[in-house]
Amino acid sequence: MSAEYGGRTGRQGKLSQWLRGRRPKEAAADDTGREALLLAAAAAGLPLAPAAHPAPGYRCSCDRVGCPTPARHPVSFAWQTQSTTDRAQIERWARHQPQANFITATGMVHDVLDVPLEAGHEALARLLADGIEVGPVAETGDGRMLFFTLTRGTPEDEDEWWPCELDCHPETMDEHPGLRWHCRGSYVLVPPSRLPGDGLDVHWVRGPEHALPDPLTLLETLTDACARHVAQDTDHPSGAWPLRR
Repeated sequence: MSAEYGGRTGRQGKLSQWLRGRRPKEAAADDTGREALLLAAAAAGLPLAPAAHPAPGYRCSCDRVGCPTPARHPVSFAWQTQSTTDRAQIERWARHQPQANFITATGMVHDVLDVPLEAGHEALARLLADGIEVGPVAETGDGRMLFFTLTRGTPEDEDEWWPCELDCHPETMDEHPGLRWHCRGSYVLVPPSRLPGDGLDVHWVRGPEHALPDPLTLLETLTDACARHVAQDTDHPSGAWPLRR
């Protein structure tokens, strides 16, 4: 059993840490901070499940050849039922899988409004200036900003709502210049997560201690910012507003 799953101790464990370029004390400090962030997200009501992590050569830790979403997907097909806020379970996952990223399943307690990074920064500044309550916000190293909100749930009339597949799909790599609404059947990476590439990660801009707002209080400002983002990109296709996933 490898050190990654907690089965190697003594000289082998120290060698494994050295090979990963991390001294034991540094590794312990990193693991403690990671676990604290995950537990804080769970305490805020975000259901978590383990996800893949980056592997050398910009690859994914999963066994899938040519994985289209490296380090961005759950490790289990049962992630929707597996997702939990149970502290003991999350501690076990975090300690037994020290390199794993984590996802949070949307559409249960919360949704996520996912926008291009530049549009997100613009919208966040405007929302805060207008005194609108903004909940947790995360930033991803691949150019997106995630606004965590309450879920709209399932209406009495199913025709009034839609499954997430009509809006976005977490495993697609298609360019999407506008807003993605992660609701039922979707997920996003939760901080702290690492992405393939030098220093790319998912981190909090506003932490999970902030109360989840109604998504409709943010929606107009976010869609306006996304519209300006798309217009700027159309006017200056090679300028400072590139389309990025």
